[in-house]
Amino acid sequence: MFYFLIFFWLFRQTKAILFWLYLWQLKEYHIGRFIDHFRTEKGKQLLLNKLLIFKIVLLLGYSLILPWLNYQVWSIFLLILYFLETVKSFFDYFQKKLKTPIFTKKIIFLTFIIFFFELFYLISIFQDKNTPFYLLIFDIFTPVVASGIILVFQPLAALGRNQIIKKAKEKRAKFKNLIVIGITGSYGKTSTKEFLATILSEKFKVLKTKEHQNSEVGVSQCILNDLKEEHEIFVVEMGAYNRGGIKLLCDIAKPQIGILTGINEQHMATFGSQDNIVKTKYELIESLPEMGFSVFNGDNKYCRELYKRAHVSKRICYTTFSALAYEVIQGDFWTSDIKLEKESLYFKVFSRWGEIAEFKLNLLGEHYAQNILMAAIVAKEVLGMTLEEIAKVSQKIKPEQGGMRLIKTKDGLNIIDATYSANPDGVISHLEYLKILPGKKVIVLPCLIELGPVSREVHKRIGQKIGEVCYLAIITTRERFQDIIEGAMEKGMPSGNILFIENPKEIFEKIKTFCQPEDIILLESRVPTQLIDLLMQ
Repeated sequence: MFYFLIFFWLFRQTKAILFWLYLWQLKEYHIGRFIDHFRTEKGKQLLLNKLLIFKIVLLLGYSLILPWLNYQVWSIFLLILYFLETVKSFFDYFQKKLKTPIFTKKIIFLTFIIFFFELFYLISIFQDKNTPFYLLIFDIFTPVVASGIILVFQPLAALGRNQIIKKAKEKRAKFKNLIVIGITGSYGKTSTKEFLATILSEKFKVLKTKEHQNSEVGVSQCILNDLKEEHEIFVVEMGAYNRGGIKLLCDIAKPQIGILTGINEQHMATFGSQDNIVKTKYELIESLPEMGFSVFNGDNKYCRELYKRAHVSKRICYTTFSALAYEVIQGDFWTSDIKLEKESLYFKVFSRWGEIAEFKLNLLGEHYAQNILMAAIVAKEVLGMTLEEIAKVSQKIKPEQGGMRLIKTKDGLNIIDATYSANPDGVISHLEYLKILPGKKVIVLPCLIELGPVSREVHKRIGQKIGEVCYLAIITTRERFQDIIEGAMEKGMPSGNILFIENPKEIFEKIKTFCQPEDIILLESRVPTQLIDLLMQ
């Protein structure tokens, strides 16, 4: 029986350790992002749930009650507990609910160290009459043990990271004629990178950073593994969570061209303030050489201010609203006029040289016109492509490159998949797009994270837009649910049509109850994959 107890305990521990490694990896080993996770409802549940409270009570009660219990009775009690946890783990596995990390070299190393520590602990208590008691202690403190070991080895990881960065800088320095285009902002980075790389690939050998490869290690690995002599242009997406993060990326990649896609409250929890976000994004422009070239989003108030103080000799401010461009810029600007259609985006682009080109793309949402405009400016102003060339090659851009695609189900429902990522401006833009579509509109989304002190204000704003556009809203996390309800009801949406539902099957059943063929379901951010599977059946 004792060995069965050890077996089920080890099984439970393996699941727990892999989960905590997954969470640290998800937060990119960033302490601020990791801590901020515990401000969410799901994060709070990790620290204070019924099972954990029961185990703590059990542990505390040991000195009063359990010492008088027979050793075997105590072992049987824990055996049942860990057996039930093991059974639940199997259910979670078959329902695709288990959270495990991607097994990189770092994760494999950390997994080995944590399991070695666990094995050493197990051996040290193996013959003790209080072994079950010590197993429970390790169980309860597994998050502390796993996180502690990760943090202890962070300096070693930092040394490895610095070596990777150093090698990447050395390799980058050998490419004297390489044109590097840096792209940063609170939103629109990935789609702009994809659009620009597609356009420039028509005439040049282009390398772009891969999906989620926008950190200093990711960019360095891209340089080390993928950059070759044949490449003429390197398009680099740049992300950061603290001051100095973009500057470090610029020190690695050495961009001559910078694109600032837009700035909002995204990741304020780690930056601390909106001013820090603005200054960090501007590090890209500050890092450009004097004869560099920069592009700013004229529709964004923060970008307009940064445009006015940019030191580089060549700079362009663009906007999708012509009047705003004339009012604010009066000089170096491009504009576009947009006509949004059901399954395509049509707009005209006007260059500062008086050229005009018509664009029609298989993209959803007018915000993509801004990203195409940025790509067009760089392709025309710096790399000599004509607007007609750019408009023609833009037709090769696929909907999934924008992170938003329209899918028709067998039941006739229209699913808009925008699950790649979420930020306040993106959610508002996607809801705005729904206005032109027929049928009832339903949105399914979790509350946004890492917004810090502005979280309430942002979610109320999102709620107001939901109230303007949607017939039904299903929110999958609880932390800012009330703020969304408040905003939606201000725009006349009945409170009964704004629901908090976590279970994917319940969400699916509710959608089936509300929706008819040709209705629209917008899936935002990290909605459960099981829901997507159910909708696509």
